[in-house]
Amino acid sequence: MTSLRTLFAKPWIWSFLAAAGVWLVTIVFTGGASAAGLSQAALTFAAFSIIVGIGQMFVITLGPGNVDLSIPATMTLAGTVALKIMDSSNGLILMGLLVTLLIGLAIGIINYALIKLLRIPPIIATLSSSFIIQSAAISYNRGLRIKPPSALAEFTTATTLGIPNLAYLALAVSVAAWVALEKGIYGRWVSAVGQNMRAARMAGVPVDGVRAATYLLCAVLAALAGLLLSCFSGGAALNMGAEYLLTSIAVVVIGGTAVAGGFANVPGIWGASLFLFLVVSMLNTYGAAAGIRLLLTGTIIIAVIIAASRRPRT
Repeated sequence: MTSLRTLFAKPWIWSFLAAAGVWLVTIVFTGGASAAGLSQAALTFAAFSIIVGIGQMFVITLGPGNVDLSIPATMTLAGTVALKIMDSSNGLILMGLLVTLLIGLAIGIINYALIKLLRIPPIIATLSSSFIIQSAAISYNRGLRIKPPSALAEFTTATTLGIPNLAYLALAVSVAAWVALEKGIYGRWVSAVGQNMRAARMAGVPVDGVRAATYLLCAVLAALAGLLLSCFSGGAALNMGAEYLLTSIAVVVIGGTAVAGGFANVPGIWGASLFLFLVVSMLNTYGAAAGIRLLLTGTIIIAVIIAASRRPRT
């Protein structure tokens, strides 16, 4: 009983329970015929939410007001530019990855420069930069849809031992994030800044450097997710990152990360990402109209957040 009580005290457990419940309802409705396919699809599409969600999680952990709204535009620009540079050639994959990294770093620098130098609130700064980034993507793309290199296309759509390759990649990012938060000095600094920025500064924490590094990290992960999504879908589209604006925030909140800052939760990102995909899949299975899907999805999300908020964070 004690172990169960300890387990249910974990804020991330509620997102996993919700995901398991939705998965079970969907499987029962389909008579179990779609169990394997649904599980693989959930792991595949959740991987994108996990990667961008982890970046957003670090930003939100910095404290109230910190959020990155440039994630969708960053994904679009990175996917568009990288595919055009690689030009469907496997020999240019490393160049495409390098460009993706540089785009993420550049956008992260721009975002934090707007926040720090111009003293613009993060939500306004990143929203403003997103318009510039999206305009750059539109100008660079000009309606072209270039196919990704075959090696990247195969990697993003293939499975290994029955598990999607994208899920392994998301797991690697998650493990690195967990180690940084739980074992690394950077993670302790992020939590300290989020708990009390003034106290962290007085304690010797390089607050400005930590905040800058966090916005850079978020932008780099968004750029990586954009490249992977464009390769998975067979090309970059100008609206491909749109759904990840609210999703990147929702998976953080549902996953148990404190919106007020100072507390991050990596496992919860997985449960929340799987949950959000499975909710949409379940409602599509039942043939629910778009309005009903949105209403029920919002209601379920609120219920999960309320359930998680009633448990102490440990």
